[in-house]
Amino acid sequence: MCGIIGYTGYSDARGILLKGLKTLEYRGYDSAGISVYHKDFRECLTTKCKGRVEDLANKATDIKGKTGIGHTRWATHGGVCDENSHPHKFGEVTLVHNGIIENYENIKNTLDISEKLKSQTDSEVAAALIDRFFTGNPEKAIIDAVKKLSGTYAFAVMFDSIPDTIYAVRNVSPIVCCQNDDGAYIASDIMAIGEYSEDYFVLPEFSIAKITKDGFDIKDFDGKPVEAPMLKLDWDIKNSGKCGHPFYMEKEIMEQPDVIEKTISNHIKDNMPDFVCDKVDDEILSKCKSVCVIACGTAMHAGLIGKQLIESICSVPVSVHMASEFMYSNPIVDEDTLVICVSQSGETIDTLEALKYAKSKGADTLSIVNVRGSSIARESDNVIYTDAGPEIAVASTKAYTTQVSVFYLITAKMAYLRGNLNYEGVTNFLTELQKIPAAVQEIIDKRDEIHHFSKSMLSAEHTFMIGRGLDYPALLEASLKLKEISYIHSEAFASGELKHGTIALITSGTPVIALMTQQYLVSKQVSNIREVQSRGADVITFVRKSLKNDELVNYFELPELEDDFMLIPSVVALQLLAYYVSSDKGLDVDKPRNLAKVVTVE
Repeated sequence: MCGIIGYTGYSDARGILLKGLKTLEYRGYDSAGISVYHKDFRECLTTKCKGRVEDLANKATDIKGKTGIGHTRWATHGGVCDENSHPHKFGEVTLVHNGIIENYENIKNTLDISEKLKSQTDSEVAAALIDRFFTGNPEKAIIDAVKKLSGTYAFAVMFDSIPDTIYAVRNVSPIVCCQNDDGAYIASDIMAIGEYSEDYFVLPEFSIAKITKDGFDIKDFDGKPVEAPMLKLDWDIKNSGKCGHPFYMEKEIMEQPDVIEKTISNHIKDNMPDFVCDKVDDEILSKCKSVCVIACGTAMHAGLIGKQLIESICSVPVSVHMASEFMYSNPIVDEDTLVICVSQSGETIDTLEALKYAKSKGADTLSIVNVRGSSIARESDNVIYTDAGPEIAVASTKAYTTQVSVFYLITAKMAYLRGNLNYEGVTNFLTELQKIPAAVQEIIDKRDEIHHFSKSMLSAEHTFMIGRGLDYPALLEASLKLKEISYIHSEAFASGELKHGTIALITSGTPVIALMTQQYLVSKQVSNIREVQSRGADVITFVRKSLKNDELVNYFELPELEDDFMLIPSVVALQLLAYYVSSDKGLDVDKPRNLAKVVTVE
């Protein structure tokens, strides 16, 4: 949600800002704008509009200068319109903002500026507050202003009287920074500036950065110098494009055999699960009496898989919580609890706040994230990094399968440390785990068969998915993929629950996706398939090769793995189904309506 870009240096700022905003589109937005300092007019000139970055580029043709800030906005305070777009200017101050200012109404009334405001946003009020405090010292004005704010924020600020300089400050919402011989860059996401340097740092919270073409001067609020640890980009920014695919989602689905294999192999040493590279303390896996998984959306579905694996193999009770509800449900966490937070970006605000709450209760914390240096990674006691690389499509695919891969590895390590599996048992487990990338590639190679099945679903308004055992949480993720990118109402149900009410929704011609990979549940799943067929449902079954039978008419044959390892290949097959339904309907697969890739406000 929302994106920030800033540049000051020796090149044309307009082009760099627009390119950065284009890269940040995947976060989700409804308007965009840029401000560039104009040396002749001695002020910051702004162009902004609702719509896409392309609309902004066509409008901002005459903006020239070597220092500027830009923003893509996801509407929170105020509707979608040009006036509410960022950047906002008030007096001397031009500002872009990620986050939410909770007390902006009180500030607005205190300043008595209602008639002077041009927008309905909290961000313009923040600009007005900084302007009120500004008497020539920009750092002091910004610090005095943010001390009055309640909420979260990442600000990039320019002043008309201070040419070629940007100031940045943040609380929770991220700002990353880098520089090269051509100047200095800031952004809300390394994706926007990673091409300029593989070395970067995250601006520490409650510090203020003065940014010029020569680099960064960072101080805390008491004026003392602050050193920010440098990070290194661990994926090739040049590989972040579509690489010939029509959509990022298709590209990211196709990358899964490689990224799953990389995630697994990077955490195995001498045929045993190994988290030394991530500096994870084995004791947190061996001593905990319970596990609590906190996540949102797709990441939560990965957690549901982790729950079943850990409980069945390690005999440790696991609860899975929606991060947005965690703090408000009186969760039972203490020093005997291992809290596992899951987030692709590492910036999901609900998960971050839940993590902080869990730590305050004395729980050990372990996070599974894809972005080094992210807020959740920094806040956690322990981190395991996935090796998914950049994921651009809003609908997550490879991030999910690498998260699940990590849960397999955690399960194996925990089982060995606690004596649930001996050395031979763990090596056998890992041998089967290492077959998953090839199984996923086998599905991708047969994607035309899945495309054929998708054509029967293009006119559907509703569809249902049924499965048992591990198939059920796998279908929760598959159902989410279908509805978020195809806009078909889709629900996943544990097959045994059909007769307890859900079967009333089945009518003639209703598409039903059945998943059948669990050998010990085959007879029951076949009975459930018969139930919906007898009510007229059009059933497509995704079935493990050894479990198919003569009763199945429309089916896709899945590769052969042991029960516990079928869920990743199954979900990849259903990712492809959702992808083809969406693309064949002519929808923008990568940017489903109303959704953002990174949710940074509660």
